[in-house]
Amino acid sequence: MQSKTHWEQVYTNKPSDAVSWFQPHAALSLELIKATGMGSDAAIIDVGGGASTLVDDLLAAGYQDLTVLDLSAAALSEARKRLGAQHDKVHWLEADITEVELPRKRYDIWHDRAVFHFLTTQKQRDAYVRSVYYSVKPGGHIIMSTFAEDGPEQCSGLPVVRYRADDLHDEFGEAFKLIKHQKEAHQTPAGKIQQFVYCYCRRINS
Repeated sequence: MQSKTHWEQVYTNKPSDAVSWFQPHAALSLELIKATGMGSDAAIIDVGGGASTLVDDLLAAGYQDLTVLDLSAAALSEARKRLGAQHDKVHWLEADITEVELPRKRYDIWHDRAVFHFLTTQKQRDAYVRSVYYSVKPGGHIIMSTFAEDGPEQCSGLPVVRYRADDLHDEFGEAFKLIKHQKEAHQTPAGKIQQFVYCYCRRINS
């Protein structure tokens, strides 16, 4: 994971709706979360959720057990301010996903859009997958989105790893069954097109 200082600077120096990964609504993420068939009491964690508007839409859809994790305190603060009085309905975690100890078998749905591709070493990726395995319930759902194989080679001035759907799934191994994958052409606030790939998996063992 890149330095906390870097991400604090990003969210301190730029409006949250000006960063390249900003979406007014995370429509595909929300669609995939709903497609899991989990009810409104599902425990959902949004890794790298920071200032993302996904939490707003999840609250509006009636989901009640939400956790947003991000390395940047500034990003989390932006989301809390945007939500106003509703912010206390969300559990906020300021942490590095490759180092944090999450509760065991706590989450029904794990969502990550645009964090995993910043993990450029196998050690980082292995730590991330261990965290997923530890904290997602057996039978739980994992929704991952990274830059696709034809996506950018850098983001926010940092190198990234680009993925095909099968390669992304391979990082997680046989404990996770690939249910669905989908490409998305994301238009940045600057008008550029970035190709993302989404993989929806289920944890299939105990």
